[in-house]
Amino acid sequence: MMDENEISRIIVDSAIEVHRVLGGPGLLESVYEEALVYELNQRGLSLKRQVSVPLIYKGNSLSTPLRLDLFVADKVIVECKSMTTYNTIFECQLLTYLRLTGLKLGLVINFGEKLVSKGIHRVVNSL
Repeated sequence: MMDENEISRIIVDSAIEVHRVLGGPGLLESVYEEALVYELNQRGLSLKRQVSVPLIYKGNSLSTPLRLDLFVADKVIVECKSMTTYNTIFECQLLTYLRLTGLKLGLVINFGEKLVSKGIHRVVNSL
């Protein structure tokens, strides 16, 4: 069984391939997400797309769940973006998602960068 770091290496390689094949920035987030799902499946990783995670507040289930873009191999959360201007709030949000789910690693991938490798942000929760 792969650990979070091995899974994240495959995700990063896949994101670079998606960005290269689709010709770089300029498409909708959902397009990159769908292509990334295809690429990760081709590389043998299990994943779930647009996963609803219930939120509990003081023992009460809130009506608005978390929505994770991708949940890869039951270990890594991936949030896909397609922004010309990146905002570090995305990393703060992902850290909150990791804390609420008890997971250790997530990646914010901004396909809006000219070089997607510069748009990959690793977020760690006590890894």
